[in-house]
Amino acid sequence: MCSDRPDGEPVIRTIAMPADTNPSGDIFGGWLMAQMDLAAGNLAARIERGRAATIAVEGMTFLKPVKVGDEVSLYADLVATGRSSMRIHVEAWRRNRYAEDSVKVTDATFTFVALDGDGRPRPLAASA
Repeated sequence: MCSDRPDGEPVIRTIAMPADTNPSGDIFGGWLMAQMDLAAGNLAARIERGRAATIAVEGMTFLKPVKVGDEVSLYADLVATGRSSMRIHVEAWRRNRYAEDSVKVTDATFTFVALDGDGRPRPLAASA
């Protein structure tokens, strides 16, 4: 495996399927971004034990393509908190289904806001 891969287990691991391709046959970048948003949202919900919504995504650059059949692993880490917000960094890695080596394909930082039952921002549990 590539030594730069994040420590720990991925938040999400999935397989890129033919329905997720762009007209060139590579996996559509929007699909990958959606998977990353799901991974960040999963971590945000676990941290806050409640509802949270994406409000921003920073710095996404696609480094390598993802191909049909690749295993995509998404690693997420909390990097900062505010009164009601969380910044979560996500890295996406691909592994050809017939290989052992993983390659980083992109990363980005997602900002989430914790929400109350009415969908309004609420203080983070750790801040309350």
